[in-house]
Amino acid sequence: MEAALNDTQLEILKLFSANQSEEDLKEIKSLLVAYLSDKVVREADKAADAKHYTQQTFEKWKMEHFRKSA
Repeated sequence: MEAALNDTQLEILKLFSANQSEEDLKEIKSLLVAYLSDKVVREADKAADAKHYTQQTFEKWKMEHFRKSA
């Protein structure tokens, strides 16, 4: 099964077509991880705002027992 590469994947391949030092690869990976984690936080914040969750909501959840018995 062949999957076509999307534009983002193609751009990353172009970036890596030149020889990169190990240090450059680590830095690029770190930048990508930081970007993606920031994106996740923004989406979580947006969802919490849409549902009108407050800090008190999260504090209450920390004290609750969510495990269900089988």
